[in-house]
Amino acid sequence: MKILGISGSPRKESQSGVYKLVQTVLENTGVDYEIVSLRAKTISGCIACLGCVKDNVCKVEDDLAPLREKIVAADAYVFGAPNYYSTLNAATHALLERWFQFRHQTGDLLWGKLAVAVGVGGTSGRFPADELEKYFLYNFIETVAKVTGQGAASCYSCGYGETCQVGIPSMIHGKGVKITPDMVPDVARQPKVMAAAVEAGKRLGKRLKEGHDRKAVTRKMQEKMMAMFASSA
Repeated sequence: MKILGISGSPRKESQSGVYKLVQTVLENTGVDYEIVSLRAKTISGCIACLGCVKDNVCKVEDDLAPLREKIVAADAYVFGAPNYYSTLNAATHALLERWFQFRHQTGDLLWGKLAVAVGVGGTSGRFPADELEKYFLYNFIETVAKVTGQGAASCYSCGYGETCQVGIPSMIHGKGVKITPDMVPDVARQPKVMAAAVEAGKRLGKRLKEGHDRKAVTRKMQEKMMAMFASSA
């Protein structure tokens, strides 16, 4: 039994709120895990070549290829992404676009698995977490928990954060803000967020250890998706 953790943040692990939360969730599952950072990896979006139709293997040659077997082999996922314009950042989005390779000929390699979605943003991590949940749903993966937190927007360290009137520091703290270390958001200093990450890990671990029924989860997710489509028709 193994869980695959993915941090979609481009920041160094020590500076990334996404990485910290993904790692915290994984550490509290009580299950063997591996965590992979997309930082410095080259992963393009789907190019609609349909090269994956016959064997469900993407033919684009980049850094996703070595990850494919890890994705297939994992029993569950903990994926995290930063908030870019109220959605996923490009690297995480590209990775998930390429999951199209698993869909052909009723491909069920991912069906019925479990996941935790993690989102971190300068104001809110809700948007990337919701997007991750949507991608999981499309692959009939159940999101058992979502963890969101506020991270350090780049505006705090760009050099113009105190004078830029459209930057996060001014928006949050007001005009004429003087940036101090204690005001820079860090998920590690947010007790409720860290507690939510711990609880999410325990919940995921419990579900896996109980021997969840992948077929039952698949049916549940298929029904949820059909209901979603029906409501939007």
